[in-house]
Amino acid sequence: MGPTAVPNRKRLAFLLVFVVPALMPLAAWLGALTGWPGLMAWFPLFFLFVLLPLADYALGHDPVNVPPERERELSQSPWFRGLTLACLPVHLAVLAWSAHWFVHAGFGFGGSAGWLLSQGLVGGILAINTAHELIHKDGRLEPFVGGLLLASVGYHGFKIEHLRGHHVHVSTPEDASSARFGQSLWHFLPRALWRNTLNAWRLEARRLRGLGLRPLHWRNEMVGWTLAWLALAALCLAWLGPVGLAFFLLQGLFAAGSLEIINYIEHYGLERRRGADGRYERTTHLHSWNSDYALSNLLLFQLQRHSDHHAFPKRRYAILRHHPDSPQLPGGYAAMFVLALLPPLWRRVVDPRVLGFRAAREASGA
Repeated sequence: MGPTAVPNRKRLAFLLVFVVPALMPLAAWLGALTGWPGLMAWFPLFFLFVLLPLADYALGHDPVNVPPERERELSQSPWFRGLTLACLPVHLAVLAWSAHWFVHAGFGFGGSAGWLLSQGLVGGILAINTAHELIHKDGRLEPFVGGLLLASVGYHGFKIEHLRGHHVHVSTPEDASSARFGQSLWHFLPRALWRNTLNAWRLEARRLRGLGLRPLHWRNEMVGWTLAWLALAALCLAWLGPVGLAFFLLQGLFAAGSLEIINYIEHYGLERRRGADGRYERTTHLHSWNSDYALSNLLLFQLQRHSDHHAFPKRRYAILRHHPDSPQLPGGYAAMFVLALLPPLWRRVVDPRVLGFRAAREASGA
């Protein structure tokens, strides 16, 4: 099979992203089938953190890049753009159905916890990960859809802070989403959630002051997206009562938390060098952790080719490139997510890779 067949094969394979929202109705069906709805509420987590890593290791790697002569064609393809835009109606439909199911399912504490965590992870993948792709694009439609997806999980500050904060300061102490070497996830996570939200407000206030406007102006994006989030919360309250509102707020918190756990994985221990002039080196494909496992990359719109995204932020997911000299993780992001929850195990596996990558970089002078 020639190299130009690779994008054609992937064209349909990216539809696998919609397996993720299907996990919620599948969990409900399994609960009804088995008579254990509370236990089956945890099935999406079992799928994402047990079955997916096993399938990743079984199916193996995908280091193949799109031929350079096809990059322009694929980046402009309405198919790849349409898949990300389609995530908005799919996500909103599943979120509404999931909220209704949660309110009426009669879960106990264990089932409620499983359902909320599952929906949070599904939202982290379908809403936030897709929004991450969309907010980098030019024009109005894709960033707007990305903003709506982020508002649906209450992490709309990501639209601002990610573009004007994280991408500017990644792999430096100034970035709340870049974990320091030796920092545990549980130290990193609450600080990232809090600092990134505050920074989004600060960045918008600074932008508006530069325009001669007050920070609390109607042109403040944070004000607009916060109002959209509050409208969705009010809709849940009016439709499903206090339990529906609690569902909406908690699924958003868990979705935002899942994003920052992925940020922890993507940048842990990596640093941009600082020159004598005090300026940091340019961000390259050496400043993010990557994974070329084929299946999880399809489910995540190739998020795991993260170094190339940071080097070329506007590059569409279909043509992101694998760089063999980028720092590589021993598993897909799903497997590493579980590892990050256990700091001693994380450090035992990942710290030697950080030190080895640093040593190799020093030796090569890169």
